[in-house]
Amino acid sequence: MIDTNINLERWPFRRSADDAPDRLVAKLKARGVTQAWAGSFDGLFHRDMAAVNQRLADSCRQFADFLKPFGTVNPVLPDWHDDLRRCHEVHKMPGLRLHPNYHGYTLDDPRFAELLSLAIDRGLIVQLALSMEDERTQHALHRVPHVDAKPLARIVSKLPKLRLVLLNAFRSLPVLQCGEVAKAGQVWFDIAMLESVAGVTKLVEQVSHQRVLFGSHSPLFYFESSELKLIESGLPDSVLRQIREVNAFRILAQE
Repeated sequence: MIDTNINLERWPFRRSADDAPDRLVAKLKARGVTQAWAGSFDGLFHRDMAAVNQRLADSCRQFADFLKPFGTVNPVLPDWHDDLRRCHEVHKMPGLRLHPNYHGYTLDDPRFAELLSLAIDRGLIVQLALSMEDERTQHALHRVPHVDAKPLARIVSKLPKLRLVLLNAFRSLPVLQCGEVAKAGQVWFDIAMLESVAGVTKLVEQVSHQRVLFGSHSPLFYFESSELKLIESGLPDSVLRQIREVNAFRILAQE
């Protein structure tokens, strides 16, 4: 199993039992995960992205056979071009993880378009987190709206070489609207925030099983939640294998 949605460091508003890298890796391996794509919680709140990405790279290097680091780039900050360069050239990361709502820009921002174009030029996967937590659980003094996903289909249609993974998408992008985005280009969806009975089955019906990825959003969410979504889907084992690992492996193989 490949988990395409985990984070290292600590969420600032509450502790998790598995928010230390060694404990998180041990937990994931015990659940059958063979590889995990890791971002950094610090990337949402810190201004020094070079230091954030260095710590992420160092932590992942300790588990080099297991963790794949996805660096943070904030196009609102100065020197973000150098942060992008370092993610690719220095840290050899396979991709980026972006948080527009935490960094204060929209998907229509020209800097976002430039960032995507540069990521394509460098052959980087782009993970776009549309949410991080349910609005009902956010701290009263730190309300962050979900990313407005309306421009996505238009943006993706102009970038046929973009490999885009949407994380935690379904608070802002209803499942019934995912098909339009999927048809626009190379877009995949993780299941961490997928709710309702037979949610995975409904998503597969909209975008095809080849565009669905396993993601747990650990340690902020319980890993078992995503695991149970696959179990209750009733999908054939061949389809579940695609979701658990094959689709993620194919995205990486396009590098």
